[in-house]
Amino acid sequence: METETAIDSEYPNSNGHDQAAAQVELGRLPALIESLLFAAGAPVGMSRLVEALDGPERREVAAALKALTESYERDGRGLRLVQVAGGYQLRTPHEHAPWVRRLLRERPPRLSRPMLETLAIVAYRQPCTRAEIEAVRGVEADAVLSTLLDRRLVRIVGRKDAPGRPLLYGTTREFLEVFGLPDLSALPTLRELGEAEILGSPELVVDAAGVRPPAVNDEGTEPDGTGAEPPGDTG
Repeated sequence: METETAIDSEYPNSNGHDQAAAQVELGRLPALIESLLFAAGAPVGMSRLVEALDGPERREVAAALKALTESYERDGRGLRLVQVAGGYQLRTPHEHAPWVRRLLRERPPRLSRPMLETLAIVAYRQPCTRAEIEAVRGVEADAVLSTLLDRRLVRIVGRKDAPGRPLLYGTTREFLEVFGLPDLSALPTLRELGEAEILGSPELVVDAAGVRPPAVNDEGTEPDGTGAEPPGDTG
């Protein structure tokens, strides 16, 4: 029927692939990847990109990602292509964070010192139990772990093969996204953490730019444009 023919010509066919898009010109690949990442919002892994593009080889997609990254940096545009949480994502530059937060009326999330200490123990010792965390910190960790679970920075990954079968905790993909890490191997060394004076702060602001004490602008005042505030990142 004519109606069915018109619909078939406008929408993808039954196998989920648009026949007109089956052949991807390599010259269009960076722009096409840009569209995919913009639409996805969350980080997208290389394998998923290759599958969605359905044509270009992995090395060609990697080359296009590199070209796209360099073009953002070279042209000083309002987006950056970053590797985070095992994939690729479009993010705003760190230095634009004060204005992005003003537009969205959001404040950067904060971690208290107990939360940061607990998260660091989980990140470097995972999988680990509550008792193991408490042995390191010297205080109870129930409330802090509950908050980190609510914020989806840690998750339950199983149970330890030990008396009582205690729960085991590990970090999440959201943890990698918040800290702007491509994977756990990108964590700073324990020596670097130990030498960081910032860990002495009673309250800390956490974003993809790192961990830092709260600045004046983090309390909700307007940025003064001087660049004095440490940058944040918005995914």
